[in-house]
Amino acid sequence: MSTDWPALRAAAIAAVGRAYAPYSGLRVGAAGLTDDGRIIVGSNVENASFGLTLCAECSLVSALHGAGPAVRGPAVRGPAVPGADAGNDPDAASRTGPAPGASLVAVAVVAGDGQPLLPCGRCRQLLLEAGGAGLLVEGPDGPVELNVLLPAAFTTTDLAERREPR
Repeated sequence: MSTDWPALRAAAIAAVGRAYAPYSGLRVGAAGLTDDGRIIVGSNVENASFGLTLCAECSLVSALHGAGPAVRGPAVRGPAVPGADAGNDPDAASRTGPAPGASLVAVAVVAGDGQPLLPCGRCRQLLLEAGGAGLLVEGPDGPVELNVLLPAAFTTTDLAERREPR
């Protein structure tokens, strides 16, 4: 699957418009391409406590997992979208979530100026579990694999191998 980076960045730029950043003034949007060809978006949501702020990438990963199964033909599996007739609604697929096992293959994150913004460390870890070490992240000089941005990452393998017996 090839990535249409201009389209992915355009989706991230559109998500910037839905950001809530009254404290920092840094609005951020993120868009991710899934392995089943859909684009999922997220934007940052700040909170007066700052520690409860959600980065755009957190919002993206939440949308990836929380929206439910993808539309497959005329039937909708999973929770219905209120007021939507998936069989006659051309936008129904954009309002449903990942198919079981869907993951991210490419991500664009932008600030309000529309230019690429690399994810913070916390978000790199979230993206790792949502797309793996080979996930492509758009940077100022072009796409880069997440394993370059997050070398020697902590993974579920570490959990399994290092967990103390109960």
